[in-house]
Order: sequence, then structure tokens, then C-alpha cells
Amino acid sequence: MTEQNLQRQAVPFLKGHGTENDFVVIPDPSDEVDLDAATVAALCDRRTGIGADGLLRIVRRDGRWCMDYRNADGSVAEMCGNGIRVFAHVLRAEGLEDHDEFDVDTRAGAKRVVVNNATRRDATVQVDMGQIAVTGVSTAKMGELAFAGLGVDVGNPHLAAVIPGLTEEELRNLELVAPVYDDAFFPAGVNVEILTELTHGEVHMRVWERGVGETRSCGTGTVAAAMAALADKGIVNGSVLVHVPGGEIRVDINESKAVMTGPSRIVARGTVDL
Repeated sequence: MTEQNLQRQAVPFLKGHGTENDFVVIPDPSDEVDLDAATVAALCDRRTGIGADGLLRIVRRDGRWCMDYRNADGSVAEMCGNGIRVFAHVLRAEGLEDHDEFDVDTRAGAKRVVVNNATRRDATVQVDMGQIAVTGVSTAKMGELAFAGLGVDVGNPHLAAVIPGLTEEELRNLELVAPVYDDAFFPAGVNVEILTELTHGEVHMRVWERGVGETRSCGTGTVAAAMAALADKGIVNGSVLVHVPGGEIRVDINESKAVMTGPSRIVARGTVDL
């Protein structure tokens, strides 16, 4: 399809979110819609576009579902935990997929998803995030806040920092700004999570996502936070309920493998002229 034809085409889209981390979703099973960074950024703009933290394009290649995920600035990202839940939910809600359990290919590899209680509006989705790698310890600053954190590879890079003694209220009142981090340690950029210590299996977290800024939630970030929270207590395996400003996600860690379970909600359907 030519660029000229695309500009004349009204392309169907959905708007959805996972714990208030929101996405523009473009179903494109035949892989015809070619989105450049500027178009993605325009669609995600909250004043002049649809508005979102990122964009999900649904593609079918070689008989498999593929998640083409872009950050709000149009940059390509390897993986998005909240995004894949919304992606899987849209497949079931729109009748594109008949099964509740199936694989989704991402730039970070194939992920097995299980869609539960799916309606056209709401669903709970479980995602097998696979093997999670701890890459070491690094430091960063956000304004006057300097901290050390655990480097965690969840298919995309994270620095998850447990702040000793930090309360839920103090976390809520922190002013998060663009982090200054070690470029050599994170050459592709980094998502930064600030979190409280693990208490009764629960933590509270805020996140600054590369290419976006602070978001209400980050699915892969909750996995990184769970790994860091358990490691901070000297625990290898466990289940962590991660509270984010947009809701809560459960992360189960077993032998460095993670399973993430959380909600998805579809809030709008329409068409957009590219």
C-alpha cells in the first residue's frame, strides 16, 4: 500500500489501558500499515492526537501474532508488559483470536498469554514473561534524589531501586524528573523504578519510562520491581503484589522466571485518518 493511499484511509483503532498505562491499538493483521516515528508520536500526542503512552500494532506473520510496540515519541521498544495484556485482550474482544491461551511474538521473544474473563471492555490477562536477567547494580539521580538500584533485563532495560525506609506517602509525593544514569551500563536507555521495601508481600512503585516520561504503570517495570524487592530481602522465589498509581499487578518469580497477572480495559473504538 502506498503512502498516498494510507493518508486517504480511515484506519480502525482502539484505545485501551493496563493499570492506566494507555495505548493506541491498530489492528493490522495483513501487515499493510507502515507507521513512521512522526505518525506514532502524532497519534500518541495528548492534545493533538488520540493520546497514549504508546502504540500497539497487531500484525499476523507466518501464522503468528506479532506485537509491534512503539513508545509515545515514536521510538521502537523491545517489550511492554501492560501493552501485551491489552494486545491479547483486543485479539479476543475483537474476535481475531478464538483461544484464551496463545503466543504473542515480541521483539523480546515469544510470550505465552492467558486471557481470563474477557468481555468487549474488561479482561484479566496472565503473561509468562520468561527468564529475567539481573545485570548488576548501578546508580542514578532524579533531581536531588540519588540512589542505587538493581539492573534488570525484562526484554527491555530497567533500573529498579528499593529506597530504604521510603513510605507510600513519601513515594507519592516525590517529584520524579528525567533520570541521569550510567550510559555505559544502559547504552540503549533505561526505565527507572522507585519503590518501597517489600512488606507482607507488597510494594509500591512509581516509574519513569524511556521515550515517554512518568507513566501510571509499567508492566515490565513491575517485574523488575518484584525482582529487586525480593533480592533486597534475600529472597529468591516469591509472589509480589506491586501497587502502581494506576492499580496493581501480581508478579510471581520462580527460578528467575516471571509470570505477570493484571487487568486490561478497552475504552474506545473508532477510526483515524493517517
